[in-house]
Amino acid sequence: MHLRIPLAILSAGLLAGAAYAQPARPSDPQIAHIAYTAGQIDIAAAEQALAKSKTPKVRAFAEEMVRDHKAVNVQALALVKKLGVTPQANPTSAALSDEAKAKHAELGRLDGAAFDRAYVANEVAYHATVNGALSGTLIPSAQNAELKDLLGTGLKLFQEHQKHAEHLAGELR
Repeated sequence: MHLRIPLAILSAGLLAGAAYAQPARPSDPQIAHIAYTAGQIDIAAAEQALAKSKTPKVRAFAEEMVRDHKAVNVQALALVKKLGVTPQANPTSAALSDEAKAKHAELGRLDGAAFDRAYVANEVAYHATVNGALSGTLIPSAQNAELKDLLGTGLKLFQEHQKHAEHLAGELR
């Protein structure tokens, strides 16, 4: 099982308040961009799993990730439209995207059981990172009550995703 060190570094940076060029407390437009980016990254990872995996439990998990993350992103887009907020790109969302591209390429070189184990291990690590960022930085920093509520709802769902991924990882050993 191969976990990438940069994800741990990114997690530490995000939990400590984000990247050096960004204020310690991200703004609501930055938070919206980070949250949406994180959802899109997991959708892309799940779509890769659906294209590569033949394991029914891995495919079912990936389908759940696509369905749930798309639903949350639809809610997020509706909220930012309602609030008249334009999500703002920032170093944290850029770092998330860069790491996701590297992980996508890494997983793309794997097949079969090796792919399944690596994909699910990445999902465990990714959800742990995102959940830590939500609870430690994004939710406390959000100024808008509706944004804060949506992030809190997402956190509960994504904590369940992490538990599901952890359980699945145990089955794939």
